[in-house]
Amino acid sequence: MSTIIFLILFPFAVALALLVLKTDAARDMIVKVASIVIAAASVYLAVQYFGSGGEYFDFESETITYLMIGIETLLGVMIFYLGIKYKKYVASILAAIQTPVMLFFELGIGHSIHAANNLYVDRLSIVMVLIIGIIGTLICWYSIGYMKDFHHHHHEEPDRRPRFFFLLFLFLSAMFGIVVSNNLLWLYFFWEITTVCSFFLIGFTKTPEAIKNSFRALVFNMLGALGFTLAIVILGKYYGIMELNQLLAMGAMGVSVVLPVALLAFAGITKAAQMPFNSWLLGAMVAPTPTSALLHSSTMVKAGVFLIVKLSPVLGWNLAGVMVMLVGGITFLMASFAAISQSNAKRVLAYSTVANLGLIVACGGIGTYAAVWAAIMLIIFHAVTKSLLFLCVGTAEHNIGSRDIEDMDGLFGRMPKLATFMIVGIAGMFLAPFGMLISKWAAMKAFIDSGNVLLVMMIIFGSAATLFYWTKWLGKMVAIMAKQENIQQNVHKEEWLVLTSLTVLTVVICLVFPVMSSFLVVPYLETIYSSVATLALSSGNMYIMSAMLALVVLLPLLFYGKTSKRIVPIYLAGANLGDDLTFRGSMDKEVSVSLKNWYMDDYFAEKRMNLIGVIATVVVLVTVFSILLGGVL
Repeated sequence: MSTIIFLILFPFAVALALLVLKTDAARDMIVKVASIVIAAASVYLAVQYFGSGGEYFDFESETITYLMIGIETLLGVMIFYLGIKYKKYVASILAAIQTPVMLFFELGIGHSIHAANNLYVDRLSIVMVLIIGIIGTLICWYSIGYMKDFHHHHHEEPDRRPRFFFLLFLFLSAMFGIVVSNNLLWLYFFWEITTVCSFFLIGFTKTPEAIKNSFRALVFNMLGALGFTLAIVILGKYYGIMELNQLLAMGAMGVSVVLPVALLAFAGITKAAQMPFNSWLLGAMVAPTPTSALLHSSTMVKAGVFLIVKLSPVLGWNLAGVMVMLVGGITFLMASFAAISQSNAKRVLAYSTVANLGLIVACGGIGTYAAVWAAIMLIIFHAVTKSLLFLCVGTAEHNIGSRDIEDMDGLFGRMPKLATFMIVGIAGMFLAPFGMLISKWAAMKAFIDSGNVLLVMMIIFGSAATLFYWTKWLGKMVAIMAKQENIQQNVHKEEWLVLTSLTVLTVVICLVFPVMSSFLVVPYLETIYSSVATLALSSGNMYIMSAMLALVVLLPLLFYGKTSKRIVPIYLAGANLGDDLTFRGSMDKEVSVSLKNWYMDDYFAEKRMNLIGVIATVVVLVTVFSILLGGVL
C-alpha cells in the first residue's frame, strides 16, 4: 500500500516544488528526476501486485476525509467566483448546486457509512498505473524542451511555465488516485481535481478563445460530476454503500442498481468527451501540445473510459448499458466521419480520439467478456500511439510553423526522423498487424456476438472512415519533395528522447500484446466474469500477428543500405523545368507542383456531423433518464 500512497503524494510534492522554482536548470532537473522516479514506482507497483491479481486496503483517516471535504469546498467556491468574474454563470450555478449537495451528504449520511476498503489494486489498475506513470511522465519530459520554444514564441507574455508544470504533475497525482480508489467519495475527489487541472491547462494562454474553451470543458465535466454526485447520494441513502466493489457485487447478485450506474456512466461519458459533450476536447486544442497529449492519451479522457470499463459487468442489455453502447457507437461513427473533413492535424487527432473513445465506451456498454477485452486493449494501444502523434505534431508545428496536414509536404526531406516517427504512429492507428486494428477487429466480433445490428453497422462504417483520414495524412508523410532543407537539428534533445521512446514503445507493445492479453487482461476478466467466453482472436493467432509485425520491423533493417538507388527527375504531368518543383503545363504556363488532398467537406462537414451526433445522443440520454427517473418517481 505504501507504493500506492507514494504514487499519489510524490507527484503532488513535485508539483508544489515546480510551482515555486523559477530557474530553467532547477526545473529541468526536477522534472527529469521526478519522471524517472514516478515511472519506476509505477513499474514497481505492477511487479509488486501482479502475482496477487488484486488487493483491497483499509486505509481510513478522519483527517484525510475532512481534508478532502475542505478542498472540495474551496474548489467549489473558486469555480463559483471565476464563473462570476468571467461572466460564465452556468459554471457558477453548477458549483452552487453540486458543492452544497456533496458537502451536506458527506457530513451527514456519508459520514455514517463505513467504507471497509478505500483503496485497491487489480490488474486493470495496474494497466492504468503503467499508462499514467510511463506515458504521462514521458509527456512531462517532452514538455521541458517544448515549453522553452513555446515561451520563446510567446516572449511578450509572462512566463507561466512554473504553473504549467505544477498542473501537469498535479494531474498525474489525481489520475493515480482515480485508478486506485475503491471509495466512491475518494474517487469523486480525484475526479474533480482532474477537471480543475484541465480547466487551467486549457486556459493556459488566457486568450479569449482559451478562456471560452476552458469554461466549456469545465461546464461539461461539471455536468458529469453532478451525475456522479447524485449517484453517490442514491447509493448512500438507499443502498448504504460507498464502495465500487460493493456496487458491482450487488449488480452481480441481481439487485437493481441501474439508476446509480447510469449516473456514473453519464459522468464517464462527459469525461471521455462523448457526444453531445465532445466539443470540450476539441476546444482543448488551443492549449500547448503537451496538454493535448496528456488530455487525449494518458489521463483525462482515460478516466472516463476507465470508469465505464469498471462498470461494464453491470451494464449490458439494461437501460444503462443500452445508453452507453448507443452513445459510444454514435460518437464513433460521427466523429470518424467528421475527421475526414479536417486538414488541421490536431483536429484530426482530436476527432480520432473522440471516435476511438466512443468505440471503447460502446465495448464497455455491451459488457461481455470479449467486448471488455477489446476495450482494455484499445485503451493500451491508443494511449501510446496517440501520445506519440500529438507530440510529433507539436514538434512539427514549432519547426515548420504549421500544424496543417497540407503543409507537411516533403517532411521526409525537412525532418526525416520525425516523419518516420509519425508514419509509425499513423500505421499503428489503422494498419495490420498493429494493435489498434487487431483490437477493432475483436470489438467488431464482440458487437456481432452481442446481436446488436445497429452497433455492427456503426463500427463497420466508422472503421471504413478511418481509412480516408489516415491515408491522406500518410500520403503527405511519404511524399518526397525536391530541394528540401533538413531542419531537424533544431529539435530539443528531450523531445527526441521522448519521441523515440514512444515510437519504440508503440512497436514493442504490439509485439508483446499476446503476453499482455494472457497474463494481464484475461486474468482480470476472469475475476469479474463467472463464465469466460472465447476471444475474437485465439492465442495462436495473436502470436502469428506479432510475428508478422516483427517481420515488418526487421525486413527494412536487413536490407538497409544494400539497395542501389537512382535519382531521376520527377514527372510533373508536363515539361519539368529542371528544379522538380515547376513544370510547363498544357496551356504553356509555368505551374508550381502541389499535392492536395480531398477533404470531402460537402459530404462530411464538421458542423453537420456534430449536429447529427449531438441530436442522436441527446435523444438517447434524455429517453433513458426519463424512463429511469419515471420509474423512480
